[in-house]
Amino acid sequence: MKSKIKDKKRRVQIRHFELSSFAYCFPTFHKLTVENYYKGCKMIKVFNISKIVRLMLYFILIVLLASCIYIYSEVAIEVTNQKRLLPIYCVARSDKKIAITFDAAWGNDDTKDLLKILKQYNAKATFFLVGFWVERYPKDVLEIYREGHEIGSHSDKHLHMSKLSEADIVKDIKNCEEKILKVIGKRPSVFRPPYGEYNNTLIKTLSSLGYYVIQWDVDSLDWKDLPANEIAQRVLKRVKSGSIVLFHNNAKNTKYALPKILSELSKGGYQFVTVSELIYKNNYYIDHQGIQRILENGVNN
Repeated sequence: MKSKIKDKKRRVQIRHFELSSFAYCFPTFHKLTVENYYKGCKMIKVFNISKIVRLMLYFILIVLLASCIYIYSEVAIEVTNQKRLLPIYCVARSDKKIAITFDAAWGNDDTKDLLKILKQYNAKATFFLVGFWVERYPKDVLEIYREGHEIGSHSDKHLHMSKLSEADIVKDIKNCEEKILKVIGKRPSVFRPPYGEYNNTLIKTLSSLGYYVIQWDVDSLDWKDLPANEIAQRVLKRVKSGSIVLFHNNAKNTKYALPKILSELSKGGYQFVTVSELIYKNNYYIDHQGIQRILENGVNN
């Protein structure tokens, strides 16, 4: 037992001597080895700290990204759940009744000619008038009304109504309403937004004031000064039962295209009524295409 202990001590001494001798013979290598050891320790510490910082940054970025995705999804759901309201573009009916409409804002040169043409074909139309047009041409407004045509509102100042607040919309509509009421003794019940622009606020506000918001499904594009024949062909190809056709009272070639349009449609069995006569006033809904439909058994199909 004692001999084994002595052998073990001897081996330790020999190993210590060998390391000391090596260090004595190669002091530079020994120094470098020690220095590199400490440098390695420092590098490991620096590496660990950098790695931790990077991991923390990654974690923060992931959390921020997840938060943004969550917030966006909540907003998207809220917007989706908020139903987009639509005006009436046309009416689902099969009796071949349609509405001829004119927007009047900037001029009055052709209004009398249009009235004569409408009378010739026993056609009733709806004129959407801007407030300042009513002020400028009150006699023509009265003549339109006395000829059996409908007077609708086209706003008071022809502004971009979808950009206005609810209060400003009400103010504008009421101003136009008062001007029309003063001339014909009757307030309008149909409204066409200038530029065809609308949003939920505009439609809700107009509905609360007792108006039906009206667009069109057939655009004559007469405001582009197309040739009369092109205007006529465009309208005739697109009209169907329940259509609402858009014209302008002072477009260059409207009065030349209108006779052919009314003549051809009359031959096809169409009747020309005002917008208020065309649309449904109760028990209806407006589908995703802007088509006004009658409710069947109180169910929105």
